[in-house]
Amino acid sequence: MTTMTDASVREFKMPDVGEGLTEAEILKWYVQPGDTVTDGQVVCEVETAKAAVELPIPYDGVVRELCFPEGTTVDVGTSIIKVAVAGAAAPEAPEVPAERPAAEPAAAEEEPKQEGRQPVLVGYGVATTSTKRRPRKGPQAGVPGPAQAIQAELNGHGGAVAERPRPLAKPPVRKLAKDLGVDLAAIVPSGPDGVITREDVHAAAAPRTAEPAAQAPPAPAPATPAAAPAAPAPVASYDTARETRVPVKGVRKATAQAMIGSAFTAPHVTEFVTVDVTRTMRLVDELKQDKDMQGLRVNPLLLIAKSLLVAIKRNPEINASWDEAAQEIVLKHYVNLGIAAATPRGLIVPNIKDAHDKTLPQLAEALGELVTTAREGKTSPAAMQGGTVTITNVGVFGVDTGTPILNPGESAILAVGAIKLQPWVHKGKVKPRQVTTLALSFDHRLVDGELGSKVLADVAAILEQPKRLITWA
Repeated sequence: MTTMTDASVREFKMPDVGEGLTEAEILKWYVQPGDTVTDGQVVCEVETAKAAVELPIPYDGVVRELCFPEGTTVDVGTSIIKVAVAGAAAPEAPEVPAERPAAEPAAAEEEPKQEGRQPVLVGYGVATTSTKRRPRKGPQAGVPGPAQAIQAELNGHGGAVAERPRPLAKPPVRKLAKDLGVDLAAIVPSGPDGVITREDVHAAAAPRTAEPAAQAPPAPAPATPAAAPAAPAPVASYDTARETRVPVKGVRKATAQAMIGSAFTAPHVTEFVTVDVTRTMRLVDELKQDKDMQGLRVNPLLLIAKSLLVAIKRNPEINASWDEAAQEIVLKHYVNLGIAAATPRGLIVPNIKDAHDKTLPQLAEALGELVTTAREGKTSPAAMQGGTVTITNVGVFGVDTGTPILNPGESAILAVGAIKLQPWVHKGKVKPRQVTTLALSFDHRLVDGELGSKVLADVAAILEQPKRLITWA
């Protein structure tokens, strides 16, 4: 019999805060067991492969348990916090399936619904495919435990494969099984309450590692174990006093995978131009004094962004993407302008939605919000999706220029170098002028040399004579 106390404990599961993300790392807990929480209160911060996101709790209550410590990577759909909810409207389903009324078996499997509750952030909640409750801990009379259920499946007596319960294992054990190529569903768990342990995974992997040794010619000394050099040995062999190893995960892992995919999928071409931006720098100083721009972020990047948007308007074919599956070029009639931002967690590229429709003050406001949010680590996954063209400002680091790699799915990326005072021929005389170098990388499947050169030349021409922002817009 389920007590009222048990019925009032609700489990908050790791939601999918992006599109199709499967896991997230718990960065920080903002509550502890015994704390009182309210509907909508942020209880923790998690990091996915796309961004750091704060998670709010969807009900009132008292924290009963934090299921995982900080730094743990948790699968989407796994309970991360348990909250005791006073006066819960509906108790949880009875534990013994045999006692359920025959007319409502499906309803008993559903989670308690949050009536009147709307999602409070992008991707909030658990996917509909994970709405079935996990088997409760502890064996019960007449009900096979997880170990027996899995064994029954292996023996062909467990019913349809689609109804097989998900194997119980902690995230580190799941990762170990994935690394070793072991199917958790094929393991008979030995841990308490039917939980698969690391020893179970190693035992399942042992026959695979032993097969090559069994096929090898007999050795003179068979007593020596062939698997003696264990895999962890090389990991521990480095000098910890002279080296530090940092696990690649979260944003850095996603960035690395995306850059590899981009570099070896899209044929990159990079073109360069050095331009006198003295007049643009004067315009920046004038705009800072303009009353319509007061309180806004006004800097060279703002005018460079506006120049690129005008160049795209004059050459719309560059704003496209390559659909490999359909073998089609997709021309975009909008510009979501990405701005590469370096953060403590790695490089991210949030974008300004519909940047082509924004006035200069609106673009300045959007740039300011984007940069502030990125520095605080609060960029949402939605802000990093759907980009069409990107700007990366390497000049802030004193770098003259670079050969940037395309953001996956985009056709072009503009790198802006440092703006420096240099000798320049101006009106037939050598004078000190503000000069910078621009580099445009583009996907040569979409953009040929002529189109890429036109876009880069237009950006340079506008920065040299910023009045073209008016005449060309």
